[in-house]
Amino acid sequence: MSETPHHPEHSGEAISIMKVHPILDTGVVVASTALRPDGRLEDRYSAYYDNISPPLSWTAVPDAKTWAVIVEDPDAPQERPFVHWMIWNIPGEATGLPEGLPNAERLITPQGAIQGRNGMHGHGYFGPRPPPGHGLHHYYFQVFALDDTLDMGPETSLDELLNALKGRTLASGEMVATYEAPIRQ
Repeated sequence: MSETPHHPEHSGEAISIMKVHPILDTGVVVASTALRPDGRLEDRYSAYYDNISPPLSWTAVPDAKTWAVIVEDPDAPQERPFVHWMIWNIPGEATGLPEGLPNAERLITPQGAIQGRNGMHGHGYFGPRPPPGHGLHHYYFQVFALDDTLDMGPETSLDELLNALKGRTLASGEMVATYEAPIRQ
């Protein structure tokens, strides 16, 4: 596994999934109808437009008690990848998330799910918003099948969540979406 290369105008740190070693060798296949055939995320899911969370689907993992999702942008012009979304304690029988989850700390649907703070300090999803002229950014939708629930509240940091994932991840998978700042006329 290679480290993410360091570019002066990009994050120099690896994304979360590269730091977690699942118990099982089987992977999780992650997909979304929010992607165009070329992998670009539809505009409405970006912070330049409607800023709603995209629908996600993933393959089931036997014995998964809960799921966690982390969305990061390693192309952000900062030291660490920009966190767009952290959600965990999604019930184990789930095989995806619907579009447009509310930006709340604790969700009613999926029941028991908790959302941490994104890079803009709000809870829940914050869509892509790469700086104009910064080029194409890559958004890693990382999905983790866990062997138990995580006893962590909505103020949990990415590092704390990552440490918890390291000991509980049965299997993981990712989907990469791209997005570039729209050209305004």
